[in-house]
Amino acid sequence: MSERDSNDALMNVQHLERFTPKENRTPEAERTYRKERMAAALRIFGKLGFAEGVSGHFTVRDPVHQDHFWVNPMGKSFRQMRVSDLIRVNHQGQVIEGHGILNGAAFTIHSKIHLARPDIVSAAHSHSLYGKTWSTLGRLLDPISQDACAFYQDHILLDTFTGVVLGSSQGEHIARALGENKAAILRNHGLLTVGFSVEETAWWYITMERCCQSQLLAEAVGEPLPIDPECAAETYLEVGTPEVGKFSFRPLYEDLLAAEPEFRK
Repeated sequence: MSERDSNDALMNVQHLERFTPKENRTPEAERTYRKERMAAALRIFGKLGFAEGVSGHFTVRDPVHQDHFWVNPMGKSFRQMRVSDLIRVNHQGQVIEGHGILNGAAFTIHSKIHLARPDIVSAAHSHSLYGKTWSTLGRLLDPISQDACAFYQDHILLDTFTGVVLGSSQGEHIARALGENKAAILRNHGLLTVGFSVEETAWWYITMERCCQSQLLAEAVGEPLPIDPECAAETYLEVGTPEVGKFSFRPLYEDLLAAEPEFRK
């Protein structure tokens, strides 16, 4: 990439940062904001076919009680999720607020991630078709498209499978493997993403699932041509930042808000 192109890329990122400034909300208002985006994200996940029975979970850190998080109750359809359905859980696995069943795997995975990564706000995991299919190959995604560059050197492969994640040590293993990255491919299991906002977490999951689909399709008919490392790294700065992730979710949220505003209740 030329010096002019690099400067243009930097200006684009800076413009996006100005267009999506840091919100100044009270902790209580921030709680409402996060829960509304999380309920919306779950409905969108349902519409995209990411649900698989009672599998799949989305969490967001509570801004009032930093050692608590909100999670979708097990057995409630993603497509019917409302803000009032979400339950608040502490790091001991106790349901503090709301009614519903706490998914054991959700608690095991997400509690350890939230403990290990106090910088992140949200995490998502599901058994979406292309993500779990790609995970059986035991490989990272390659930078074969502009979209895939969002994960260039920013996702990991957990190259073990030990069954349903119910033990504390399994959750800790996932959190350690994730490190400072924003996404993980859990071998023979599926995808996991984290972010500094609900919107960012949701978008990384959605686009990562599509990148898995894209690479599976490409490899079914030939050998995809990868983007060279330098260009992939430059492209990452354009499509893989937290600001881009958060902003990219906006159209999906606005579509849902117009069509199904009841999710906010």
